[in-house]
Amino acid sequence: MRALIASRLFPPEVSAGAFRLGALGRALARRGAEVTVLTTRPPKHAPVVADPPGVAVRRWPVLRDRGGNVRGYIQYLSFDVPLIFRLLTRRFDVAVAEAPPTTGLVVLIVAWLKRRPVVYYAADVWTDGVVSMAAPRPVIAVIRALERSVLRGARGVISVSDEVTARLVELGADPVRITTVGNGIDTAVFAPEVEPATDDRYFVYTGTMSEWQQPDIFVRALALIADDHPSVKLRFFGQGSVQSALRSLSEELVPGRVSFGGVVSPAASAGWIRGAVASLVSIVPGIGYDFAKPTKTYAAAAIGTPVLFAGAGAGADLVRSARLGVAVEFTPEAVADAMRSLLAETDSGATEGRRAERASWAAEHASLDAVASRVSAVVSQVALARTGKLNKASGGTSRPE
Repeated sequence: MRALIASRLFPPEVSAGAFRLGALGRALARRGAEVTVLTTRPPKHAPVVADPPGVAVRRWPVLRDRGGNVRGYIQYLSFDVPLIFRLLTRRFDVAVAEAPPTTGLVVLIVAWLKRRPVVYYAADVWTDGVVSMAAPRPVIAVIRALERSVLRGARGVISVSDEVTARLVELGADPVRITTVGNGIDTAVFAPEVEPATDDRYFVYTGTMSEWQQPDIFVRALALIADDHPSVKLRFFGQGSVQSALRSLSEELVPGRVSFGGVVSPAASAGWIRGAVASLVSIVPGIGYDFAKPTKTYAAAAIGTPVLFAGAGAGADLVRSARLGVAVEFTPEAVADAMRSLLAETDSGATEGRRAERASWAAEHASLDAVASRVSAVVSQVALARTGKLNKASGGTSRPE
């Protein structure tokens, strides 16, 4: 089987999408597939890592924003347009495409010309994303149409949760073609045995800082407890569209108490999470993202660090039901109260007492390798289904081209 993965994100890029597809490439290679990845040249700040064994990674220059991200219509097109020609010159039996839907549509069209099946990895619902950012109605309509076309045209659709699956069906995906595989984290990197980055008292936020997360709520909450806890700080790692505003707000409310470390490697991120009082996660309720279960929740759980979740919906339910930390309303006052409680738990030793329990849950329910194995099984089944149809049509003698 010749499997092709097309995505703007792939290791050494530091993102949940890159981690997912890196694990998928490894899982497909373990199944004996010839794996080719068509992706981008990594940003300058990306850590240096070797490509997965058995996976041929083909990189192409792409436009990035000031933060080094491929994010925005022009940036997406700088990857999608060359991808057409890169796909036309490649031989493959099955293709895997990840968001944005424009990439999915490019892969779908070329695969249709080559009469090859496509598996679409729907780790997110982009229609809901543009709605949450209050995008103009024409933009929302275009994204919805693109996403619906990809979902209907893909031979298989991968979903990361039951909530995402429900939204995909609402958008027009065939439930029979959807496989819900869950979300995961690399439990070899994110583990309780990681050395803490520092002995300071701090809360940590890792990953994207965007409008639908509004992590300024944590800065506002720190301001409410700053006088009672003069040594406690906030540490942000990652980047995003609201980072500049976050810096300004931090200097206004709690000068010198909030630091921004930029994008760091998974190993470095694990060290900062390990030493934190809690890992901060937020989703603005009621804007269309209540179904999300952010990957940073699983990263903290795998290390055993409690999660402080601000928001509602599936993410909050996960934190409560799996006892991964505390989930509160999306208000600075509620977050501040949770910070006080978590600081008290740290001082009493209760946090360390629960670390093994949380990490055990993550090892059982959120292993990235286990998720990738399930996805690779779907990709293999889709490829074999096509081979079976060819054999049936030719009396059992045909082989994939």
